[in-house]
Amino acid sequence: MNFKSKLLLSIAIILIGCGGNNDNSNSKKTSSSIKTHKKDSITPAEKGGYGFEEIASDLGYKTYVWTDEKDKTYFGDPNAKKGGTFNYIHSLFPRTMRVMGQNSSQVLNSRTILALCYEGLLSQHPTTLDFIPALASHWTISDDKMTFKFRINPDARWWDGMPVTSEDVIATWDLRMDETILSPFEQITYGKFERPVAESKYIVSVKAKNVNWRNFLYFSTMALHPNHILKDLDGTAFLEEYAFSVIPGTGPYIITEENIKNQESYTLDRRKDYWAKDTPFNRYKYNFDKIKVSVVKDNDALQYEKFKKGEQDVFNVQRSRRWIEETDFESTQKGWIKKQRIFSEKPAGTSGYYFNMREWPFNDKRVRYAFCYLYDREKMNREMYYNEYGMMNSLYSGSVYENKNNNPFNYNPEEAIRLLKEAGYSKRNSDGWLVHDETGKVLSFEIVIQKTSAYMVTPVQQMLKEYGMDMQIKFMDYNTMIKNVNARNFNVCLLAYSGLVYPNPEGSLRSTLADQDDNNNVWGFKSERVDDLLDEYDICFDQNRRIEIIQEIDGIFCDVHPIAFSIARNYSRMMWWDKFDYPDWMLSRHAGEFWDAFYYWWYDEENEIGLNKAIKNGETLPKKPIDMKYWPTYLVNNYKISKKSKDFFTKGWGFYSNKDNSNAIRCFSKAIEFSPNYAKAHYMLAVLYHYEDNWEIALPHYKKAAEFGLEEAQDYLKNNGYDW
Repeated sequence: MNFKSKLLLSIAIILIGCGGNNDNSNSKKTSSSIKTHKKDSITPAEKGGYGFEEIASDLGYKTYVWTDEKDKTYFGDPNAKKGGTFNYIHSLFPRTMRVMGQNSSQVLNSRTILALCYEGLLSQHPTTLDFIPALASHWTISDDKMTFKFRINPDARWWDGMPVTSEDVIATWDLRMDETILSPFEQITYGKFERPVAESKYIVSVKAKNVNWRNFLYFSTMALHPNHILKDLDGTAFLEEYAFSVIPGTGPYIITEENIKNQESYTLDRRKDYWAKDTPFNRYKYNFDKIKVSVVKDNDALQYEKFKKGEQDVFNVQRSRRWIEETDFESTQKGWIKKQRIFSEKPAGTSGYYFNMREWPFNDKRVRYAFCYLYDREKMNREMYYNEYGMMNSLYSGSVYENKNNNPFNYNPEEAIRLLKEAGYSKRNSDGWLVHDETGKVLSFEIVIQKTSAYMVTPVQQMLKEYGMDMQIKFMDYNTMIKNVNARNFNVCLLAYSGLVYPNPEGSLRSTLADQDDNNNVWGFKSERVDDLLDEYDICFDQNRRIEIIQEIDGIFCDVHPIAFSIARNYSRMMWWDKFDYPDWMLSRHAGEFWDAFYYWWYDEENEIGLNKAIKNGETLPKKPIDMKYWPTYLVNNYKISKKSKDFFTKGWGFYSNKDNSNAIRCFSKAIEFSPNYAKAHYMLAVLYHYEDNWEIALPHYKKAAEFGLEEAQDYLKNNGYDW
């Protein structure tokens, strides 16, 4: 997301329907109140009723038709079986069970409750990102790209049995526009539209106020809530009523009130009456009968031990030390637990130390810069993370949107000292802390973290201490920490935003959000130029120009530097007990996270029988190769190099042949800008930077070239002991 914290994929690819409990007065309905509604035989085809499919194209509507050749197993594997329970342990309980409004933007909410319990009008293809049917079967976009119409599938049902209608779309938009839900970004995003109109029971239209290439994306994938409940609630009542219960949805799972144990666990039950369970987009997905999410707060070691004992089915290994030093034990040695690094095209997202620029001391750019120059990420990567990571220097690290001219802030204590002196911190007190020359104020500030993050923050604290900056660590549970951050009550915090396939910087960089609470502009970032670029980005239908816009925004942001960027990797490290099966690609192309197991994996009884037998007899099961690279191979086989990239490569080769390395680097970089997976261009940059003894830049290009199938790069890395 954030958008940064959301993917359709985030971008939030929102798939999905859930439920809660309801009294008869207004909102909450228990499972005993579920009713079966007969098919609508009254609404005519031209109004969206049955038979609409036959006249849709004549009315200007389109849809997506699933084919075996094109879609393969990307919507689930035909070998999938329904049944079993999937157990997962998380480090926190949701701050709310809602997926809309205040406190609802946590990844846990979006990847479980939102993704499994609610649906939008449309979704997106997990591999191609084409729009596909969800609650709506057909759609149309006006020639001026301002008006969108959707035909809602008459079969679509809320989990309480009520049909989905145009009124649900209107009610959802109304709720998102209600400022009392305390989520300002909702009003920014959906305020770009006029109020939707019910053309009929099943046909809804909406008109955008301005042309924006993302308008259709955001409106069509907006998760819907039911009008028959919302009509009796305003925003404040909605926040209170559904703080820790679940409003009915339309998706494949339901969370009943009795299955919510506040601060302990919640369980999702697969709906056997899910209205879309037999469509080609869903029939091989959502396979587990139950998904139980339990909580072990702020104790990563205990969570891991529970996994090793079989109390959790899958474990996402975040720490490099654990991956290298702590995953070689009997269960992995004998193949009872599988472990792999799974590569994908998941956006890296943004992580690091987020500064509150509204307040001292980080309202001074020089102090922010000094912090970054003293933060020796390369040393931590070598000594703590086993060189498993690359350096993050952008909001869009490793993508075509990254501004390559951003200051990498390599470790430079001399420059940090100079900047601190310039900011007025030239002397230390008797305790060794810097004090301001005029005010005498000690350069001391607080960072609030979870105990599980101490291993990352303590080394940075020591790096700063050596040069007189006093970063005091205070431990706090995650929910309280985020509450303080959202109220702007912090100096610096350690955060991570998930990345988006299509960047949406407005939600975190728009100046109007800087002085408001409860949004993703946590830094207080303001820039008139960025605001202008955001306006242009919205109406730009040229992808190449959009890339240029984001690169300029990235450059401006990184010059202000509200973040001391952390580190990044392009794979997920997963461990799981060998009682499941999954599609060949394991995790989806653009999401590429362990959460995909919730949607696409399935329980395999034969595997579990074999696992139990092996454990009982001390037998060994087959092991997996450590790296799983379905998607890199897919890219090599399917990627097309643009003509612009080929032209720049040809120019670069000419400069290289004439020993004009500077212009050669410029052209090969341009080739990658237009085709990020151009293996030959990456290889030439690696060779040139290697020639200039700039190994830190050369090595990632060697690895990219190898990843995208270039044998010369693969051989070079193997021969020199590097993993790619």
